[in-house]
Amino acid sequence: MKREFVEPSSARPDLLCFLVAIAAASYALSGEWRVDHVVQCCRAWLVKAHVKMHWLDRVRIGQLALKIASQDLLDAGVAVRLSSVQALFTSELELNEASTMVKKMMALCEDAL
Repeated sequence: MKREFVEPSSARPDLLCFLVAIAAASYALSGEWRVDHVVQCCRAWLVKAHVKMHWLDRVRIGQLALKIASQDLLDAGVAVRLSSVQALFTSELELNEASTMVKKMMALCEDAL
């Protein structure tokens, strides 16, 4: 089932994948699914990318990211552990696109949209 966004351009696999990685990393580090962290990182990503997004689309993409991170990653063979968190991101806190885990996350995100 495809998600419906207010603005079609809001269905961004790059943002969704970033938020999935953030949620999974946060869970690996804290043992909690941190909605506030996903919201904060979504806002920061949008500012850095110079992208505007309708508030409802931000809510929907954040919810989808948490669902994928909490329910779909393990089924796809992606287990984000404390020892693998650093491999997800570059030193600039961007997705490490060379990471096999990130590639699998991106495929999940593209399928979800």
